Amino acid sequence: MAYLTLAGAILSEILATTAMKYSDGFSRLWPSLATLAGYLVAFTLLARTLRTMSVGTAYAIWAGAGTAVIAAIGMVFLGESTSPLKILGVLLVIAGVVVLHMGGAH
Repeated sequence: MAYLTLAGAILSEILATTAMKYSDGFSRLWPSLATLAGYLVAFTLLARTLRTMSVGTAYAIWAGAGTAVIAAIGMVFLGESTSPLKILGVLLVIAGVVVLHMGGAH
């Protein structure tokens, strides 16, 4: 169940960050409200996850997955630059999360 709530926290954070891009510095109402709601849900679900999962593991997965997906969204859908070095950086973030989890951080 912890991984399910963590997945929800990650998805909410991704949606909130994407909405923030469209909020135009919080000057547009609906994207701004979506950002606030998304982060509220994300932090609530992350807090629930921490009841049964170690903070190091949960936060590493949450931050790493969110970073990787947001970077991919930026490159694929928002016209941000893509380079082999940038892709390598995203892959290293993912690898770091996997290694941390495999290393016994529960």
